Amino acid sequence: MQNLNMYCLTINENHLDPIKKIGYLPVGLGSNIKSKEFIRDNTSLNISKKNPHYGEYTFHYWIWKNNMKNLENRWIGFCQYRKFWAINSKEVNLIDFDKFSNSLLKKIPDNYENYESILGEPLFVNQFKLSKFLKHNFKTMIKNPILFLDKKKRNLRFHFDMMHGSGNLSKAINLLDNSEKKDFSNFMEDSVSFNPHNMFICKSKEHLQLYYDSIFPWLERCEKEFGFELKGFGLKRIYGFLAERYMSYWFKKYTKFKLMPIIFKDVSDFYKN
Repeated sequence: MQNLNMYCLTINENHLDPIKKIGYLPVGLGSNIKSKEFIRDNTSLNISKKNPHYGEYTFHYWIWKNNMKNLENRWIGFCQYRKFWAINSKEVNLIDFDKFSNSLLKKIPDNYENYESILGEPLFVNQFKLSKFLKHNFKTMIKNPILFLDKKKRNLRFHFDMMHGSGNLSKAINLLDNSEKKDFSNFMEDSVSFNPHNMFICKSKEHLQLYYDSIFPWLERCEKEFGFELKGFGLKRIYGFLAERYMSYWFKKYTKFKLMPIIFKDVSDFYKN
């Protein structure tokens, strides 16, 4: 088994003990986290105040700007207080804390040696119910009736336009470096699934550095285009949603990746007052 540093992100100080008992590194997002036992995204050079718009990526920015040189040369992973990695999701006990903890990913199996990253199992957007799209963007669906009949047309670009503002993705793609613009656009056109939740595991800090150097300058350019006052469903956190798609694209393009299931369980359930 290969060593793994797993960062577990939360916005609740009460999650400190369960995260530590699992054996993960506790990360606090935002100003509500005061305990120094957390790695906090609002120290040193940071964009913590942008958390409502960036989500988990305020911590990734903190690593990029402050902690890359301190990372150990081992597998580096990210999970959340209610989303975790499990090698076998069917064997996870969601009732007993100790059994739950023991079923989570703590080390990387030796048969993953030839892989460079781990991504969550894909979410297929063409399997969403049409009623969900109609609820959030009725006009676009009516203008393109073929979308009712052909699931292949419901690709990632279509999904992003429907859920996060029609045309916003195209504007963001135009702000990418020329080396990525065409490939990312094709990825969004040709794919009907992505790896969700902004969760990934990376074999080396070198890959992590390359990823951060690619995504953050782009997101900073997107800020100048969209600002922080977008109104409507799925728009407040647009930078987190853009990052989620770009993460899937980048690690698939530049690394040899392995898929692993992500399970849903809020650690608060184990520590109710």
